Amino acid sequence: MLTLYDCLESGNGHKVRLLLSLLGRECRLVLKDIHAGETRTPEFLTLNPDGRIPLLRLEDGTCLAESNAILVWLAEGSSFLPDDRLERARALAWMFWEQYNHEPNVAVARFWAHHPAKCPSQEQLAQKREKGRAALELLDRHLSTRDWLVGGRASVADLCLYSYSSVSEEGGVDRDGLDALNRWLGRIEALPGFIAMEPWSD
Repeated sequence: MLTLYDCLESGNGHKVRLLLSLLGRECRLVLKDIHAGETRTPEFLTLNPDGRIPLLRLEDGTCLAESNAILVWLAEGSSFLPDDRLERARALAWMFWEQYNHEPNVAVARFWAHHPAKCPSQEQLAQKREKGRAALELLDRHLSTRDWLVGGRASVADLCLYSYSSVSEEGGVDRDGLDALNRWLGRIEALPGFIAMEPWSD
């Protein structure tokens, strides 16, 4: 059986659990308290030297890190990974963009909002919120003429961008007026097997 090392407040972990649920794949969940240093122990570092979650351990003991790489591996052979070469490349482009422009702003604003002692300054938080809103606006414009980010059905691109987008307001990144984006969130939530992000418990 697959084993997923995760933390429930992590959007990066949620997107993996979401795809597993949509695929109907069984997986043993091992929760790690990242704030207590449970991913920095010698035991965990032997599994992932980078000391981060999510981490997927395959049936043969091989470990795979990085949430979007895990998504691609899990989606292989399913409808969530486009067969068309160009569509697959476009899905990957959105996933690269998510880690470079979306997650560093939307997710970090959320983290700082829940852990104010770790927020460098209110000015930097405001900058993260502004950039996070800009990322959501870009998504909204793209989705204004289509139901899904790539092709005619949900793909790994949609799943990787859903998780932190769905809880953006926890970090003060509002979705007011982003009608296309909000409808897209609803379409993902209507997929059979959908699971929501867990509420943040401080």
